[in-house]
Amino acid sequence: MKEKIHPPYHEAKVSCVCGNTFSTGSTRKEMRVDICSNCHPFYTGSQRMVDTGGRADKFRKKYGLK
Repeated sequence: MKEKIHPPYHEAKVSCVCGNTFSTGSTRKEMRVDICSNCHPFYTGSQRMVDTGGRADKFRKKYGLK
């Protein structure tokens, strides 16, 4: 690695809108995020697959699939 071209690396405090905070390494000292693993639907188990407007059925009818 070349010297004196990289930004300083700090321990960063990350805070989410939901109130969760944790530490990580970054070139910034503080970060604010909109969504984290505590409030993301995938990690909380509230994620659902939704067929919007019957698109899958429309595709099956169009191409004759069962």
